[in-house]
Amino acid sequence: MSSTNPYALRANLLSQAEGILMHRYQVETDRVTNHIHLSLERDKTFDVSTVTYPTFPTTEDIIAEAEKLYSFVQKK
Repeated sequence: MSSTNPYALRANLLSQAEGILMHRYQVETDRVTNHIHLSLERDKTFDVSTVTYPTFPTTEDIIAEAEKLYSFVQKK
């Protein structure tokens, strides 16, 4: 990575950050969905509207995650 130009490094970090956050989002969404299905199997009166789904990652979230990755890369 040290021979990568700064623009490519930033693009790579943004891509990695997006991947990390999207994976977290998908795992959490799957967990919530499974919870709903299990709850409905146990109790047909389960109120699905009470379930809180995860928030989709924003551009700001992705940039913040990329900055965390960049600070890690900069450590010696």
